[in-house]
Amino acid sequence: MHLERPIGSPIARFGLGLAAVGRPGYINLGRDADLPADRSATVLRAHAHRLLDAAYARGVRYFDVARSYGRAEEFLATWLEGRHDTQDVVIGSKWGYTYTADWHTDADVHEVKDHSALTYDRQLAETRALLGTRLNLYQIHSVTSDSPALTDPALHERLAALAAEGVTIGLSTSGPAQAEAIRAALEITVAGEALFGSVQATYNLMEPSAGPALAEAHDTGRTVIVKEAMANGRLADRHATGPDTAALREIAREAGASCDALALAAVAAWPWADIVLSGAATVDQLTSNLTAACLHLNPDQLERLAGLAEPAEAYWAQRARLAWA
Repeated sequence: MHLERPIGSPIARFGLGLAAVGRPGYINLGRDADLPADRSATVLRAHAHRLLDAAYARGVRYFDVARSYGRAEEFLATWLEGRHDTQDVVIGSKWGYTYTADWHTDADVHEVKDHSALTYDRQLAETRALLGTRLNLYQIHSVTSDSPALTDPALHERLAALAAEGVTIGLSTSGPAQAEAIRAALEITVAGEALFGSVQATYNLMEPSAGPALAEAHDTGRTVIVKEAMANGRLADRHATGPDTAALREIAREAGASCDALALAAVAAWPWADIVLSGAATVDQLTSNLTAACLHLNPDQLERLAGLAEPAEAYWAQRARLAWA
């Protein structure tokens, strides 16, 4: 199954990313309340399976993992093996970071980035060993404007070979220069064919700088996936308590919605946002997130929410200070 722009139910525009539940430590706010005290692989596998069951039952059909998300690929693979009614789901994974925390939350280094062809070869084999032919989308993880992945023809040839097998090639971006990285990726071709069929980027009410580049990607036929639409928890009700999020709280009251659903709905309001990822760590969070599919914000509300935007450099500096927990 190729990655295609979702059609049908509004819920189909929302996906589930497993960054927060595939490993014991991550940077999202509030993890002590979200995850069980026992974060063994066995417990987190069962936790992830419950979340996947709930997402599928509610109509979610895109699931997003990565080699560096601890055992997220494994958890997803075992869920797929136990469910024979999931042939309609689309699976995306990422390569380019290696998980190094050894299942600890207090590791000095949690992941190591390397976009070389050698790492691609190794991690593709690891992903294939777990997901096999269920892999629909393979993304370079966290590309920045200076990433060697944008200028390595040997890597591009390898990626094109995978595309020839029917797997969509994508990239995710990060950092204050996401737009530059996206536009550079859109120009890459192999044998006259565009290499990337998908772009995944951080975009939220606090960090909208990639928006114009994502619109360009959408207009050229790429599927656009939005990650971190909740700003790593900063836009959730329990954390959106300061003056910087006053408009979010006010409009949530007007709409009779949660802050998280409103934040996701504001992203989904853009026609270029094909899939908006929920990063929920609990079924309750997922249920609240997915009510975004029923929210329709008017132009005045969207304009007021635009006031939450921060300078990109400031946003990413604050994100870099979030602690793994």
